[in-house]
Amino acid sequence: MAIIGKDIRLAKEFLQKGQLVAIPTETVYGLAGNALDEKAVLSIFETKNRPSFDPLIVHTDSVEKLSLLVSDIPEAALILAQKFWPGPLTLLLPKKSAIPDLVTSGLDTVAVRIPDHPLTLDLLRALEFPLAAPSANPFGYISPTNAQHVEQQLGEKIPYIMDGGECGIGIESTIIGFVDGIPTIYRLGGLSIEDIESAVGGVALMAHSSSNPQAPGMLKSHYAPKKPFFLTERNDFPVHADGFGYLLFDKYIEGIDQKNQRILSPTSNLKEAAHNLFAYLRELDAQSLSQIWAEPVPDNDLGRAINDRLKRAAAVD
Repeated sequence: MAIIGKDIRLAKEFLQKGQLVAIPTETVYGLAGNALDEKAVLSIFETKNRPSFDPLIVHTDSVEKLSLLVSDIPEAALILAQKFWPGPLTLLLPKKSAIPDLVTSGLDTVAVRIPDHPLTLDLLRALEFPLAAPSANPFGYISPTNAQHVEQQLGEKIPYIMDGGECGIGIESTIIGFVDGIPTIYRLGGLSIEDIESAVGGVALMAHSSSNPQAPGMLKSHYAPKKPFFLTERNDFPVHADGFGYLLFDKYIEGIDQKNQRILSPTSNLKEAAHNLFAYLRELDAQSLSQIWAEPVPDNDLGRAINDRLKRAAAVD
């Protein structure tokens, strides 16, 4: 069973041996291994049961270290990095040969970011290599937002879980690439379109991919609970049944047992809703329910990323 703690020295020892460690970030917990070690990277795919065609994100601790990982940094990328790192932003940039093809699933670009968590930043500064780190959960399931979530699902497969408390944001990073120099969002996430446009102007939005994704987290079906999960407007929910659970934005459904309902934000705050999303999905999935029904949230700011995760959990367009 994995050790849970805050010991950077011990985490470093495991990583230097090619083993995997769960790390906290401001978005979700990651399953980390030496990004320059193909055996460690392969272990990430095997431990998560993740398909090898779904690339990984590489984590580092400074903009200066990007030159070791990527061959070119467009001006817009540098502007975004300087404004939003450390933070929930991942940049898709041309990779250097030091990055194994397994990390990028054979693509000539690598996804890189600087996470905003003091424990993980201290770990990255102590290491001589960057960390490849997808979410620390079995592939396709709900992403973990605390150390206990990781322990419940991967605790028997990894030696160490760094406990950094609850993730502040609660949904994955926004991924931005550059198509003909135009900033292009490959995955909606914890950094809103509005924030990005305030820094670099207009952006394009890439649709998700059902196979051979061009960036991490683009697969259509993802972030899903084990129970049947459905997404529709509240008015279109089926006749209520005792065995149904409900994931709602800001108001309970009257006449339904509140223990079968989760409210993402009683104050209609999208940041709070994003923070609670995966934890509440897990709570409903752990109950004795036959189905889980969810309603979309307002489709602006972080609501776009929340709705993106809900749609992919339900595998709907």
